[in-house]
Amino acid sequence: MKSPAPAPRRPSRLQSVEGIDPYAPTVARPVRVRSRTIAADTHFEPHRHPWAQVAYCSSGIVQVTVQGPQQITRIVPPSRAVWVPPGAMHAVAVIEAAEFRTVYVDASAAPAGWTGSRVLMVSPLLRELVHALDAPPPEKGSARELHLMRLVLDEMAQASTQSLGVPMPPAQGDKRLRALCEAVVHAPGRRASLAAWVADVGASERTIARLFQRELGLPYQQWHQQVILAHALPMLARGAPVGQVAAATGYASDSAFTAMFKAAMGQSPSHFQNKAGAAG
Repeated sequence: MKSPAPAPRRPSRLQSVEGIDPYAPTVARPVRVRSRTIAADTHFEPHRHPWAQVAYCSSGIVQVTVQGPQQITRIVPPSRAVWVPPGAMHAVAVIEAAEFRTVYVDASAAPAGWTGSRVLMVSPLLRELVHALDAPPPEKGSARELHLMRLVLDEMAQASTQSLGVPMPPAQGDKRLRALCEAVVHAPGRRASLAAWVADVGASERTIARLFQRELGLPYQQWHQQVILAHALPMLARGAPVGQVAAATGYASDSAFTAMFKAAMGQSPSHFQNKAGAAG
C-alpha cells in the first residue's frame, strides 16, 4: 500500500477550485453530482472546500486522506463511499482506474453530527439515486431534481457505516509511534505482532501499546487489521488470487485470511472480487 499521505505533486487540472467550481452546491441546490473517469496514479493535492464531499466510485479504487486532529486514510472500493465534512483538508489518490462519482453536499444539508470522515455502505438505492441525479442532468431547480436531492440526503443519512481506514499519529505526536506506523504501512505482511516491531523504534511493547490507545484510540491489532485491509482491497480488485493476497499480507493460510476478511467486510474475498468486477 502506498503511504497514507500522497507524495507532493502539481495540482491536477481535475482538482476543483473553491469559488469557481460549477458543481458547487448551494442552499437552493444542496446536492450536486460530478462524474469522471480517472486514470490510475492520478493525485489530487491536499485541498478543502466549504461544502461536504462524498467520494464514491462505481468501479476502481481510490484512497482519500483526511487531515484533522488525526490524519486518517480511507480506502474506497466499489460499494463504499467516504464522507468528507465541510472544510476538511483532504487529498485523493487513484489506486485503480476509477469511474469516480463525487457527491457535493452543501454545509446546510450535512447530517447533524457528521463532523468527521466516515465510510458509508453504498446501497443499490443510493447508487441509482446518484446516477439519476447525474445523467441525464435534471432540469435545474425542477421538482424532480429537488426530490432526487432529498432522497439522496435521506438514503445517505440512513446508510450503514464501516470501520475502514488507517489512522496515523499526529505530526506532533510521539516519533517512535509514527516511525512504527509508517514501517507497518509500507510492509504490512512483514511482521504480525507488535512485539516483532518495537525493537526497531527503541521502545517497549507496553509503551507502544499505550501510545496506540492514547494517540490513535484503538489497540495495535485492530489498527493492523485496517492496514491489512487497505493493502488487500486493491490487490483483490485487480483480480489477484486469494492465496497471493493472503501471503502478501502475512497470513499463513488462505482460510485464516478469508476468516479475517469476512469478519471485517461482511463478505468473502472472492465475493468482494465478483462485486468489484461487476460494479458499474
